[in-house]
Amino acid sequence: MDSAGKEREAVQLMAEADKRVKGSHSFLRGLFGGNTRVEEACEMYTRAANMFKIAKNWSAAGNAFCQAAKLHMQLQSKHDSATSFVDAGNAYKKADPQEAINCLNAAIDIYTDMGRFTIAAKHHITIAEIYEAELVDIEKAIAHYEQAADYYKGEESNSSANKCLLKVAAYAAQLEQYQKAIEIYEQVGTNTMDNPLLKYSAKEYFFKAALCHFIVDELNAKLALEKYEEMFPAFTDTRECKLLKKLLEAHEEQNSEAYTEAVKEFDSISRLDQWLTTMLLRIKKTIQGEGDGDLK
Repeated sequence: MDSAGKEREAVQLMAEADKRVKGSHSFLRGLFGGNTRVEEACEMYTRAANMFKIAKNWSAAGNAFCQAAKLHMQLQSKHDSATSFVDAGNAYKKADPQEAINCLNAAIDIYTDMGRFTIAAKHHITIAEIYEAELVDIEKAIAHYEQAADYYKGEESNSSANKCLLKVAAYAAQLEQYQKAIEIYEQVGTNTMDNPLLKYSAKEYFFKAALCHFIVDELNAKLALEKYEEMFPAFTDTRECKLLKKLLEAHEEQNSEAYTEAVKEFDSISRLDQWLTTMLLRIKKTIQGEGDGDLK
């Protein structure tokens, strides 16, 4: 059957399901199995939703899954209700990001009520990603990453919590909330430096924390760098630490050429990503007479 045929069949199923739901509310429903009608309607909504998906009518699929989710709740089937809300959210993601968020929030409410915090955290991440990519509301994305990190921490899933926190730190720094970014980078750096599998990453977090310090105040950056070397002696021999020392020296001398040269040398071996480039430019602009300079 072609997708138009699937869509027609789905519309008929929806109408039939609506009838069952109305019938279940009749006066005699207690005597004649009102719940059975609701269960049948629930199944029909789900089948209709899957047909709408085949026809790529994402809004209609989302709506049908939502109807199924509400009926599952009426039948006291919390797990099935949450699953249907997630299915609705995934369908709406392709057509209506705000509605997708509403459905995922409904699923999260059910999962937290059931004590399923790890799965709730996963859906908070999905919402954060919708705010990042579709709705471009970074403040809200941060809030959902923080909530996910909280839930992961409560379940002792520390590496998942750290991933979320690092997202928060990166965005906080972009929004010039440097203190918040520093606290997270230092916390994650300290957590990872004693772990043999993760300690290689610790240098990156201390490097990023130092850059955030540097944007705010050169002396703070110097003191932070000394602290990181003391806490994590392996940091001293890293290219990141050596770069920071060169940048501090260039900044102290207000020598923008030396600053640019040090960045270029680092970049020729380890490519700078967009975040690092942005932070390094912000520091460079604090060198007198630099104005809107670049790193070239």
